[in-house]
Amino acid sequence: MWRELRRAGATLLGQGVWAVPDAPVFADGIARTEELAERGDGEVTVLAASGRNESDAARLEALFTAERSEEWAEFISDCANFDAEIDKEIRIAKFTIAELEEEEHSLERLRRWHRELTARDVFGAPEVTEANQQLKHCIERLAGYTERVFTALHQL
Repeated sequence: MWRELRRAGATLLGQGVWAVPDAPVFADGIARTEELAERGDGEVTVLAASGRNESDAARLEALFTAERSEEWAEFISDCANFDAEIDKEIRIAKFTIAELEEEEHSLERLRRWHRELTARDVFGAPEVTEANQQLKHCIERLAGYTERVFTALHQL
């Protein structure tokens, strides 16, 4: 169940206690967690809660945003890896359709991950601007690599 909660974007508050903001994007993850608990003869109690004061609410928001920041940092790192992979393929002149398809799959994975993170990042982690720029850069790099692949194929 904890994997499903992590995948849904929940924040661990303590042993067996998880929290998500009250936003529709989290409903499916909560429902899947409830189903898993039922199948395993476990229990889930879903509560609507708010902090006693503004500092409690701010602390929960900060915890949630910190987790999104970690996810965005990992995403940005994977974008850098994608960029390095394109550099390597250009350096060794590996301009094949098979390699292009592999890079297209990698970019699609980044796009899907970006969409998922964007949906979960309801408070707007500070890394989102850099993540958006990095994804745009990856899209541009793949476009350039694609041109090189087709140019190389037409020269055969």
